[in-house]
Order: sequence, then structure tokens, then C-alpha cells
Amino acid sequence: EMGDHLWISRWILNRVAEEFNIVISFDPKPIPGDWNGAGCHTNISTEVMRQEGGYDKIVEAIKLMEKKPMEHIIEYDPTGGDDNRRRLTGLHETASIDEFSWGVAHRGCSIRIPRSVADEKKGYFEDRRPSSNADPYSVTNRIVMTICLGQ
Repeated sequence: EMGDHLWISRWILNRVAEEFNIVISFDPKPIPGDWNGAGCHTNISTEVMRQEGGYDKIVEAIKLMEKKPMEHIIEYDPTGGDDNRRRLTGLHETASIDEFSWGVAHRGCSIRIPRSVADEKKGYFEDRRPSSNADPYSVTNRIVMTICLGQ
């Protein structure tokens, strides 16, 4: 359902912009320069992650994703990672595209666990690597393949 909502939202934004003669770009870094660009940060949880003791399941999922960083990067933008290479520099609250990292309340990591989740020991985590022009179905597929199906 999330993927459907994102595609419809993008379509509505483009239609509204047409009325004002504005062109929309979903490119993660449409203007070159020393800035962070735009991502499509993705919040991830399974039912067990949201239950008491779910924090351990969150860490397990992240460790599975840590084993396949480039498989995820390739699916996280429509150019197989080239768009994200311009954005994920390791500067400006972005992780380096070449290094997987994760942490609690750390906005410069590949994957961030919110402070409230660490405190409550349950909830979700945020993959900060998908680009603003990501196909949400490809992102979701890659995540499910890794953390649910072990592929």
C-alpha cells in the first residue's frame, strides 16, 4: 500500500505543478554542489519488531542488511546506484555509499534507530539510503528479500 501511496502522491504533485507551470524533479541531487540532496528514507518494521523485546529483531534485521549493502544500493535508485553516489557522500547527514553503518539517533548512518525505539526496546528502524526517485516497490522488495526471506 505504501508504494501505491507514494506513486499517487508523485502523480498528484506533478499534476498540480502543471497548473502553475512548474517542473518537478525527483532527482536526488538536481543541482550539483556541497549539500545533502534528497532521499526517500524508509521506515521498516515487522510485527515482532513492534512487540515487547522487538529491539533484538530490529538489530537482527539490520545485521542481515549489513551483509548485502550493494544489493540494496542497486535497488534504491533507478540508475542502479549512480544517482545515490552523488548524494551519499558521507557529508551533510548522509552515510557514505561505500560504507554500511547503523546507530541509534545517528542521522549520518546508513540505518538509524530512533532514540525512542532504543528506549522502548521495540518499534522500527529507518533506512536512509533510498534516493528520492526510488521505486518504492523495488525498495520494499529488496528489504523483504533480505530481512524476511534471507535472500
